[in-house]
Amino acid sequence: MLLNILLLGLGVFAGSTAVIMIKASTVHPILLAALRLLVAAMALTPLFLRDYRRYRNVYTRLHFRESLAPAVMLAIHFMTWIVGARMTPSANASLIVNLVPIAMPFSLALLAHERVTATELKATALALGGVVFLTAADLNLSLQYFWGDVICFGSMIFYAIYLTLGRKNRHFESVWLYLVPLYAVAGCLCLIVSLFFVNPIQPYSLQNALLILGLGLIPTVVGHSLINRAMKHFRGQIVSLINMGQFVFAGILAYLLFRELPDWTFYVASALLATAVWLVVRSYKFQEE
Repeated sequence: MLLNILLLGLGVFAGSTAVIMIKASTVHPILLAALRLLVAAMALTPLFLRDYRRYRNVYTRLHFRESLAPAVMLAIHFMTWIVGARMTPSANASLIVNLVPIAMPFSLALLAHERVTATELKATALALGGVVFLTAADLNLSLQYFWGDVICFGSMIFYAIYLTLGRKNRHFESVWLYLVPLYAVAGCLCLIVSLFFVNPIQPYSLQNALLILGLGLIPTVVGHSLINRAMKHFRGQIVSLINMGQFVFAGILAYLLFRELPDWTFYVASALLATAVWLVVRSYKFQEE
């Protein structure tokens, strides 16, 4: 149990590094999304082949097809998030992406036949209250940003569905048999879309090459993989709540790397999120399944 909690925490921390590297890169965002996914798929291919040989008698075409829908959801999430975040203020985008725990109960009920508990609902309300408190001062409710907000909201829905499908597909014998085709297909989809905006065959600076490699290995291989792994062991709403901790880690990293001192509201929101996580951790409902 403790090991699985620590691995989920590591996954959330790894995921929080994505925004730092995306901001530092000058590669076209959709192309960057494609390359990070393809790097992840290539890096994990040896693990896929190892487990395929081990489970080739039970791994079928149906398993591969079950990786396709979440791959499409992840690709759409990456692409719509880029578009929406550029059409609306950062505070709006940050608030909307952290609304995943609101969408999760519906997607869990519809796709994974899993209903949230009363404790999870209380913790969700507490955590979301912290996020709203964090962003309310800078929130800009304007018709000018309406479509950007709508696109970000849709992107959040796609992310919630992607996570829920990870919960639904927890029957895979190996997480790598599920994730490697998922990353590969999602990367190819993003690459195809990027062709309408930029030529992927171009010289890349050393800095951009390292950032692409870093994005593929840290927030994708480590971050997304461990979060999907957690969906196999823990209830979906709990994973989505703990995943909100990315904004805490991102704030800490921004201070350490760029000396961006968080506003006092950041500490209040972080404390509320920590309390919400404590509520579900201490609950008897938080158990491996």
